[in-house]
Amino acid sequence: MQVYPNRFDQHIKQQGLAPFMLIFGDEPQQKLDMIDSIRSLAKSQGFDERQTLVADSDFSWSQLIDATQSMSLFSDKQYIELTLPTGKPGAEGSKVLSAIAENPSPDTLIVIQGPKIGKDVQKAKWFKALDKEGLFSICYPLEGRPLVQWIEQRCRALDVNINPAGVNLLADFSEGNLLAAKQEIEKLALMYADNGQQVDEKTLAAGTVDQSRFTVFQFVDDLLAGDIQKAIKILYRLESEGVEPNIVLWNLIKEAQTLAECQAMQSLEGNINFNKLRIWQNKQVLYKNTLRRLSPKHVNILNQHLQQADLILKSETTARPYILLSHLALLFLPAPLENMPLN
Repeated sequence: MQVYPNRFDQHIKQQGLAPFMLIFGDEPQQKLDMIDSIRSLAKSQGFDERQTLVADSDFSWSQLIDATQSMSLFSDKQYIELTLPTGKPGAEGSKVLSAIAENPSPDTLIVIQGPKIGKDVQKAKWFKALDKEGLFSICYPLEGRPLVQWIEQRCRALDVNINPAGVNLLADFSEGNLLAAKQEIEKLALMYADNGQQVDEKTLAAGTVDQSRFTVFQFVDDLLAGDIQKAIKILYRLESEGVEPNIVLWNLIKEAQTLAECQAMQSLEGNINFNKLRIWQNKQVLYKNTLRRLSPKHVNILNQHLQQADLILKSETTARPYILLSHLALLFLPAPLENMPLN
């Protein structure tokens, strides 16, 4: 049974722990929060000791079998945390986990965690066997309204009275970095929770450092969505983190070529088979919106400028390559920059 991270704590307090708890995803703070909730509730129910296993290259799956069957000197309940570094247990691990799932015990609690997993893992026999008897949750990076709601929930829990503009500013400063947001809210709680003073955006701006973190993939998604302000902010952040300009450019070239393929398919076949182009459902809306904005002429100009930019970055010394990348980003709107030289 899947439980979303924002409802996880409430769910296990009301419904209790399942014998198998599967926590996956690339957002570390949500994962830590859920695992902490499991540990706290498990300890209150007599799971006083914890065994930690990591299924790396030196791991033997007999260790997990032994852990589920061994008796502790201090507790008759077994609490085991198993980390899958790749999100997949391999052939032997799949057999062991499937066998363990067949005989769940109220005295054995197994928490399995790992990075982001795809549908292929969720459809695997071992995963479905554990899920049938347990709970699973997947932690995705928060942005937009879900991030605002997470901050509001944290502030309420710590009695931090913060106005809506302050919440939005904190979200802007900590997007992609929930750990930084958590630490900032805890700092605000120490400073203002006792006196009930409302924290506004001016107070936050004076004492908060922008700790947002982004990826090139988020930059591209915001370009496709037409949110140029957000895209340029991410580009500035990528520059400050020392991301190689060629990595950003390569992703822009890839997206522009995909847009050209979409338009060519539309022209030849009358519609776009997104699955054939390996554009999965979660990104199809972004491409549809972009194709409404950009005509074939615009996409052709975009590809020409990207090819020119590729030559410039490879053969010339450019003082500010991210200025060049900003120029290219604006062409995704499209902005009328086709006659402005890149160099």
